[in-house]
Amino acid sequence: MGKFIRLSKGFNINLKGKPAPQVSDLEMPDTVAIKPSDFHGLEMPKVVVNPGDQVKAGSVLFHDKQFTQICFTSPVSGEVVEVKRGDRRKLLEVKILADRTVEYLPFKRYSVSDLNSASADELKKQMQESGVWANLVQRPYGVIADPNVTPKAIHISAFDTAPAAPDYNILYKGQEQYFQAGVDVLKRLAKGAVHVNTHASMDLSTVFSQVKTAQINKFQGAHPSGCVGVQIHHLDPINKGETVWTITPAGVIQIGKLFLTGQYDAGKIVALTGPCVTNPQYYKTITGASVKKLIKDKLNSDNCRIISGNILTGTTIGEEGHLGFHDQQVTVISEGNYHEFLGWILPSAKKLSFSRAFGLLSFLRPGGEYTLDTNTRGEERSFVATGVFEKVTPMDIYPVQLLKAILANDVDEMEALGIYEVIEEDLALCEFVDVSKHPVQSILREGLELMRTA
Repeated sequence: MGKFIRLSKGFNINLKGKPAPQVSDLEMPDTVAIKPSDFHGLEMPKVVVNPGDQVKAGSVLFHDKQFTQICFTSPVSGEVVEVKRGDRRKLLEVKILADRTVEYLPFKRYSVSDLNSASADELKKQMQESGVWANLVQRPYGVIADPNVTPKAIHISAFDTAPAAPDYNILYKGQEQYFQAGVDVLKRLAKGAVHVNTHASMDLSTVFSQVKTAQINKFQGAHPSGCVGVQIHHLDPINKGETVWTITPAGVIQIGKLFLTGQYDAGKIVALTGPCVTNPQYYKTITGASVKKLIKDKLNSDNCRIISGNILTGTTIGEEGHLGFHDQQVTVISEGNYHEFLGWILPSAKKLSFSRAFGLLSFLRPGGEYTLDTNTRGEERSFVATGVFEKVTPMDIYPVQLLKAILANDVDEMEALGIYEVIEEDLALCEFVDVSKHPVQSILREGLELMRTA
């Protein structure tokens, strides 16, 4: 029996540039790149290819030295053109020149009855060898799932409340069979339930409404209600010593396709969004794709920042960048490289603010869209105790005290204040509303890494 949970805290950022419900085909990108930075917890990846090597979709590019069985594979067939490294030979990305037509490395195909009879170890092995294991994220710490651990539950957030977020009804239309197969596989890997968490006010896709062998829960509330960490907190909180896995619907579908078709299918639909996009809509592309063709002739300004993901948690990639492994949204906003005299205090209906003190006029147009840029309108300063963090965090934790404990490297205090329950996306709104302009997400990641390696 699923649960219904209503959240009273949070804040929706109504960003201009939401995608129209139109899906267009996009040419195969010239290059595709897989970046270790997309996977927290990946320790010293070992590259097994060299420039000039030919690969197929599903061919191993690199693997983790700690868990050598977890492979990170090519989304396309083609030629490895660059193994890019940074300081101390740190691996930054493996870049592939993509073929026009994808050739797949074959994996074992399973019928539905085969999936039900296969052992968990057999399923894990194929997931790790093919590359789909990388979709699984382990809580606490938000790292790649440890294959030697059996989680108490697996959670799937079936909606997104981030600014200009894509509509899951469009992203996953017609994928019912593969989503069900993916859930069936995941069910074999966990002690408890597979949770599919939906939004009570959004149209529920048949991909999620018709799924069997999963517990369907409903949430009501503003962002970050779509963040899976918030959902876990209200359904079954993570205590010390417990492990939970999370995965996106795209990852579940990819797992289902692997077992039903025997192919590592990295194709996806991506939403091109933001106020700098002329006609925001959806495009068919592939994991790790270069964004050159995606944004070509589609922007209305040259002074833009291109973000893989949403404006709260995404990564700046630039015009030469590549789509992140987990991302199904590219957001383009203006660079805020200008100074506005008293811009932080002058009232304006065009400015979005969480505080009624400085954004009263924005509250008079609750349905209005806002053209945001990267200007923070201030610089970093000491923490100001305003109580605003707690108003946008629908969890029973104290964000300010937690962040201060991280800055003080106080492990015991971090543990007591609930660091096991959060990762960056759960506190991203705190960074947006912070009058002290602290890099909240970076601070939190430092604390998570300290706890993980302590």
